[in-house]
Amino acid sequence: MKKIIGTLLVIVVFGLNNVNAQKFGYVDSDFILNSIPEYKAAKSELDKLSSDWQKEIELKYAEIDKLYKAYQAESILLTDDMKKKRENEIVNKETEAKDLQKAKFGVDGELFKKRMELIKPIQDKVYNAVKVVADKGGMAVIFDKNSDMTMLYANPKFDKSEAVLTQLGLGKKK
Repeated sequence: MKKIIGTLLVIVVFGLNNVNAQKFGYVDSDFILNSIPEYKAAKSELDKLSSDWQKEIELKYAEIDKLYKAYQAESILLTDDMKKKRENEIVNKETEAKDLQKAKFGVDGELFKKRMELIKPIQDKVYNAVKVVADKGGMAVIFDKNSDMTMLYANPKFDKSEAVLTQLGLGKKK
């Protein structure tokens, strides 16, 4: 359904009379990005950071769980003041853990910032290469077969992924 809507949109945008004259191509952005050594290194670094931060957060929640279980086991023996003190300690630890999680994985968290720092320049480089390939090939549109627009069929002769890699200086060595 998305392909039909996308195709109709392309037809409307370029006009019914001109559609047959337009050249279309597509690229496989996953294939291109996974062929770029800097992308692989950046992705690996992001995965490691994410894993390390996740472990750190899990340790905090394990500590909170331990405190809560100890509180439950000892609550009958504690005075009201001691109970409140323990409850506050648990609540504070939970808040710290949530704040840490938000700081690392939130919308403007460290992972997002690091991804922008490492991945965005590579994506910009790929976009510029796609633009050059499109201009050289006289293409009106180049689709990304990995985006939301689903292609039911893609003729491999219109796949411009290798041309983009060549433009990036990473084409197949023969």
